[in-house]
Amino acid sequence: TSSPVALAGGGSDARPGEISLAHNGVLFLDELPEFNRATLEILRQPMESGRILISRARRNATYPARFQLIAAMNPCPCGHLGNPTMSCTRAPRCAEAYQNKISGPLLDRIDIQVEVDGVEYDDLISTVEEESSASVKARADEARKIQRERFQGKKGQTNAEMSEADMRKYCALTPECEQVLKEAFENLRLSARARSRILKVARTIADLDYSEDIQKKHLLEAIGYRSFDLTE
Repeated sequence: TSSPVALAGGGSDARPGEISLAHNGVLFLDELPEFNRATLEILRQPMESGRILISRARRNATYPARFQLIAAMNPCPCGHLGNPTMSCTRAPRCAEAYQNKISGPLLDRIDIQVEVDGVEYDDLISTVEEESSASVKARADEARKIQRERFQGKKGQTNAEMSEADMRKYCALTPECEQVLKEAFENLRLSARARSRILKVARTIADLDYSEDIQKKHLLEAIGYRSFDLTE
C-alpha cells in the first residue's frame, strides 16, 4: 500500500522516502506486482542515477538513492502457477495480467531475475550441510576486493557502476562469446540496457571465479539469470 510519496519522498517539506533511507543498503519490496504501477515506475531513474530529485512549491531537494533492489513475487495471484501438485484455475491469463503490472523498462533494470521452485518435503528434513553464510561472504569479499583494485582512483568501486568505456575495457569478449551474446540479444529481443546488465553480471561471475577474462560459461550463466526475458 506504499504511496509514491512514501517510496520516493515528498510532502510539503520534501522529506526523503524509503529509497533514500535505503541508500547504500537494501530496498526489499515483497509481492512486487501488488504495488501500484505508478509507484514502481518511480524506481527507474534512481536505479540508474543513484539519486532522486524532489520538487515542491516551497523546496527542491536532491537525495542520494543508491540502493540494492531486491524484490519477490508469486507467479500469479493464487501462487499455484507451475506447481505440479496444485493447479491455477485461470492460467495462463491471470499470470500474464499479474506479471504485466511490472513494466519492461523496470525489469530491464533488474540485473538478476530468478524463478524459485517450491520446496520439497525431503529438502526440509535433509541433513546435508549447505554452504555457510561465512563462506559465501568470504567469496563475495574477495570479488569486491578485485573490483576495488580494478577501479582504483575511479568514482565507482563496483562492476555495477561501470561506464560504457569501462565495459569496453573490462568486459571484452572473445569472438565466440560475442557470438553467444549476439544470438541471445537477437533471439530474446533484448534491449541495449539488458545487454549491458548481462555483461556486468558476467564480469562479476568471472571475478567470483578468479578469472581475468569473461569466459563462455560466465556469459551463459549471466544470460540464464534473465528469467523474464527467457520466458517471453
